[in-house]
Amino acid sequence: MSARLSAFAFSARLRAMVRSSELSIVVVAVVVGVLAGLGVAAMTELVDVAHVVIYGIPFDVRLSAAARVLPVAAFTALPLGGLAVGLIDHWRRVRKLPRAVDPIEANALRGGRMAIGESLIVCAQTVISNGAGASVGLESGYAQIGGAIASRLGLALRLRRQDLRLLVGCGAGGAIAAAFGAPLTGAFYASELIIGAYSLANAGPIFAAALAATLTTKGLLGAPYVIVAPPVAPLALGHHFLLVALGLISAALGVGAMRAAALLERGFAATRAPRWARPALGGLVLAAMALYTPQVLGAGHGAIGLDFSAQLSAATLATLLALKLSASLISLASGFRGGLFFASLFAGALLGKLYALGVAAALPTLALDPTACIMAGMGTLSVAVVGGPLTMTFLVLESTGDLSVAGGVLAASIATSLAVRATFGYSFTTWRLHLRGESIRGAQDVGWLRDLTVARLMVSAPPTIPGETSLRAFRAAYPLGSAHVVVAVDEAGRYRGLVLVPEAHAAPLEENEDGGPISAVARLPETSLHPDVDVRSALAIFDAAQTDTLAVTERETGVVVGLLGEAFAARRYAQETDQAAKGVLGGG
Repeated sequence: MSARLSAFAFSARLRAMVRSSELSIVVVAVVVGVLAGLGVAAMTELVDVAHVVIYGIPFDVRLSAAARVLPVAAFTALPLGGLAVGLIDHWRRVRKLPRAVDPIEANALRGGRMAIGESLIVCAQTVISNGAGASVGLESGYAQIGGAIASRLGLALRLRRQDLRLLVGCGAGGAIAAAFGAPLTGAFYASELIIGAYSLANAGPIFAAALAATLTTKGLLGAPYVIVAPPVAPLALGHHFLLVALGLISAALGVGAMRAAALLERGFAATRAPRWARPALGGLVLAAMALYTPQVLGAGHGAIGLDFSAQLSAATLATLLALKLSASLISLASGFRGGLFFASLFAGALLGKLYALGVAAALPTLALDPTACIMAGMGTLSVAVVGGPLTMTFLVLESTGDLSVAGGVLAASIATSLAVRATFGYSFTTWRLHLRGESIRGAQDVGWLRDLTVARLMVSAPPTIPGETSLRAFRAAYPLGSAHVVVAVDEAGRYRGLVLVPEAHAAPLEENEDGGPISAVARLPETSLHPDVDVRSALAIFDAAQTDTLAVTERETGVVVGLLGEAFAARRYAQETDQAAKGVLGGG
């Protein structure tokens, strides 16, 4: 018993220290980074072994860089891998297990809460998908396991909401840093895509986690997705305008690809095949495509290295670009698990190389370096699909070590981001959440807003009176000063309107009359709030009704359950907004 009490006391002291000390958060972030790096190394090793065993390729050759794959391997591994992924999803639905939450959704809606069990299932499905050869990357699995580990550790330490969101960003960003051997990329991935804000207060833990994860994975097996680019010729002013034009082309292609994903999902649903069998159907399509070129398989890391310096015609580049995008979208639409981060980098490299050929033919005197176009294509198409212009710019910087080309890519990436926001408004992750009915457009914390509902703000059991009660009887029941508002209800307790006590007493009433039913002077009989409405929507209803008090009724029955004042709702909304802003800026 004494040992248990001592352990409890130590745990309490540890939690108190972490919650009160910024240095302690950095130490926890380093631990998270190391664990995320271990997760990246383990997933990578499993997939590499699977590719060697299934496709018979040498261990030092990437699947997408293979000269050819055996048809029997492709037509066996891809459908069976898809079937395994589909059956796991079917098992989860039968068992009614909760849906896995990715780091963006967790930070936007759940205050950083992720379940480790569901995340491990997602990671297993991602490994199966990529290991079988599906045209998806492991980076979503990397971020999932990094974020889940961080969330679990933060919950064990009982961290505050903003600290937990920060730690999830450290885990996911650390995993991406480890995958690319690029700590700056991982750090900005955490800030832009997982936390949704930049803050000096968050910089220490984020960079510590990214560096720890990078060193851990490099020490074990090297960065799985490291990109090495040749030197780039200096960029002139005209070159920047050409790269911005490439960014706009990437924006159009990225938006088209995201919309196509929804169409493909509906296409697979239209086959009437059971949901668990759809990944197997997708696997058959991918196997047929792989017979034309293995570059459609996996994330494309081997293929991007193969194509970087190869002399390819415009027709070949256009064909490979169409095939890779189609293969990736078919993989995800049919039900395979994985990400589009590296797939969009590979497709962007093909687009950049194709664009360089076009510029060289149309404007030969400008002498735009093809490598600059390739790097800009990688960055901009990834910005269009994944988001994060600074993330992609730092990936280019860490790959080339060239500030000049990074500046050009930054200009192009910003143009891409602005174009996508203006015409579409979503990244691939948030678009898929939108298709499920969510409205978030990033990882900014809006979960507190959804939690702050009318049910939490209302006054329960408000004063009520039957609507048939006479005006004289109402005055007797509620003299001046006894209440400000009384809710009129019918015999079943359903809402009939609001009666302002001062107005009821000011109404003319002859000595020998009862004044008629009180419902005749009740206001807003058709307007009320519901308990599940969030405070911002409630304030909009107050504004439209031009009133300072509204009744709260059950959505299905119309029975009155409470009363809410506009002033109180506005004050609580302002308090929570201020608290959320402090969290984003690293205060409070």
